[in-house]
Amino acid sequence: MGDLKLNVRLSQQLVMTPQLQQAIRLLQLSRMELQETINKELLENPVLEETVESSDPNIVKEAKDNNASAEGGGDAYLESFDSTSSTPPSIRTHRPSHDEQIFSIENIATRAENLYDHLVWQLKMTGFSKKEEEFGEKIIQNINDDGYIQADFDELVKGSGLSYEEAEEVLLKIQEFDPVGVGARNLKECLLQQVRQLNLKDGKLISLIKTCLPELEKRNYGAIARKLKITQERAIELAKIVLSLDPKPGRAFTQSEAQYIMPDIYVFKIGNEYVISLNEDGIPRLRISSYYKNMITDKKHHVEKKDKEYIQERLRSAVALIRSIQNRQKTIYKVTEAIVKKQRDFLEHGVSKLRPMILREIAEEVGMHESTISRVTTNKFVHTPQGLFELKFFFNNPVSSVAGSDDVASESVRQKIKEIVSSEKPQSPYSDQDIADELEKHNIDVARRTVAKYREMMGILPSSRRKKHVV
Repeated sequence: MGDLKLNVRLSQQLVMTPQLQQAIRLLQLSRMELQETINKELLENPVLEETVESSDPNIVKEAKDNNASAEGGGDAYLESFDSTSSTPPSIRTHRPSHDEQIFSIENIATRAENLYDHLVWQLKMTGFSKKEEEFGEKIIQNINDDGYIQADFDELVKGSGLSYEEAEEVLLKIQEFDPVGVGARNLKECLLQQVRQLNLKDGKLISLIKTCLPELEKRNYGAIARKLKITQERAIELAKIVLSLDPKPGRAFTQSEAQYIMPDIYVFKIGNEYVISLNEDGIPRLRISSYYKNMITDKKHHVEKKDKEYIQERLRSAVALIRSIQNRQKTIYKVTEAIVKKQRDFLEHGVSKLRPMILREIAEEVGMHESTISRVTTNKFVHTPQGLFELKFFFNNPVSSVAGSDDVASESVRQKIKEIVSSEKPQSPYSDQDIADELEKHNIDVARRTVAKYREMMGILPSSRRKKHVV
């Protein structure tokens, strides 16, 4: 009889992949989309309930009691089920006055941003050199609606003034932009980008994407298992992860309908300090149904094995959703807090005092990746003493000022151009060079062609077309 041997083999398993993907997806959603997602989950998951806000101690106790085990046997599993517990202050505890809730129609209705605009904004907020930014814009111009580069990359590099290695560095940075998976040259690269950003360092998963996409397309799990030398069960597990990725990440930006917006967050001035308050009006507060929880934790109930497994799976899904919502709200709060800290002069004096700020500044301040900051600030709106703004509004490239003065934000320059044009004489409007000269008087050093670019962006006609003849 042969000797018995004990072999111990360590293998890396994927943990919480669906939850991680859900957290990223919720972070990208606008306020209206979040409400729609939560309402859909309430309809589809019987374990989820919407709770009515109350200070009744019995209801508070019930929420705490819901921290019992989802698996039975007393194992602690469910930590918190109120979607707004442990989150920063909400608007429920600090409602704005009637005057503060009055918004103009321009603030309530807006067109949807397209993929090109979204990518160019991130490009300009990344801190590239002028040559790198020009090449990055060339790449973005060749990204189609699905999010893929549709031009030959080698051809794009020619004439860019960058080495191939430098050009690839720009591409790799763009591939870290939001939406996850954008800027890929093919499906394989798109999926690998998403796996990398989800931090899924599983060698078999990466091998499946690199070598088994034809088998995956045919759902041939046996062939995948043989090719990767794994069990069929493991092959199915990996396949589910790949199939949950987005093969066309640009699609979310193809909508053209108007979006109706309300603030995600409020900023108030109280005394000499600015206070941040989340607006959670209209967002359902969630909790776990005590009825279903008791079905699997109370021994008085006899539940069939398959029913118990279904309830446990629904419990895990409900907990993941609640935690993702909590994380989304905390992240929005944390990022807004950092923005308020850096843009206090704007809050006091308006656009003219908006300071230059790029994504990396806030990313380093809050300890997050730049792509996360981009997701948080897109389609999220803040109501401030200066009006209603998308969070990404506060990110602006620095524009050079005259010697001895601080750089100014590009948005401040555009505002100053608008003021100069509005004060001109209709019979003799300012030329672009005249505007540049006027800006220099305000310690802003920009070239005539830069003035022309900003003027066109704001829809201001050239001087020849602004001139009005006196009759």
